[in-house]
Amino acid sequence: MERKAYPSDVSDAEWALVAPYLTLMTEDAPQRDYPLREVFNGLRWMARGGSSWRMMPHDLPPYYVVYQQMRRWLKAGVFEAITHDLRAVLRIAEGRQEMPTASIFDSRTLQSTVESGARAGYDGAKRRKGNKVHLAVDTLGHLLALCVTAANEQDRAQVAELAERVQAETGETVEIAYVDQGYTGENASDAAAEHGIKLEVVKLPEAKRGFVLLPRRWVVERSFGWMSRFRRLARDYERLPETLAGLHYLAFVILMLKNVVEILT
Repeated sequence: MERKAYPSDVSDAEWALVAPYLTLMTEDAPQRDYPLREVFNGLRWMARGGSSWRMMPHDLPPYYVVYQQMRRWLKAGVFEAITHDLRAVLRIAEGRQEMPTASIFDSRTLQSTVESGARAGYDGAKRRKGNKVHLAVDTLGHLLALCVTAANEQDRAQVAELAERVQAETGETVEIAYVDQGYTGENASDAAAEHGIKLEVVKLPEAKRGFVLLPRRWVVERSFGWMSRFRRLARDYERLPETLAGLHYLAFVILMLKNVVEILT
């Protein structure tokens, strides 16, 4: 690499781990005008910096090359596959089973932009127009599954889809999911039960006011905090919901990849 490195660049050790996943075509393919590692660096720069695509630095591949390759990776489910394997390594390193038996469900609302406004809704509770990212993580905070909806959609209405995706990801090992009071009701419980998951609502103690750190629930809040390190995910800048979902997977890949390298070295 002849250029000066960016803080977001992938390290040699990290690249050795992810390159087999990211290589979808041979080096002599017409689409491979730029080194694949540099294309991945361009995508990492975008996720971290949060700039618009057309503001990609000149010493990285052109924005349209990075975007088109990102679309290929998303279509192939590359980042989901990397997340799956990295999560297994990290869980084993912590003395856990490879697949979890418990999960935490929650959502966060991202304010819409001109690009995403057409599919946005109004979240009355947070007084914000935007879109929701519904997240399922394991008890270590690692991503299991997610889905994207308009912000006016109720959390409890997404339980069935989240539960189905979680069980597909884990091979139906998850038995319980911890949720907040936004998931109360028989419909949500029944939807989870259809996929073999019991919902346990973690309630706020009645005698306490203000911010309270709830058991189990703080794990997913920490995961949301991890996502706040990526400026591209501060708002919903994407025209397509699948792009927003894919960038969340990419963010978890970047974070977990660093941790796995530290374990292996």
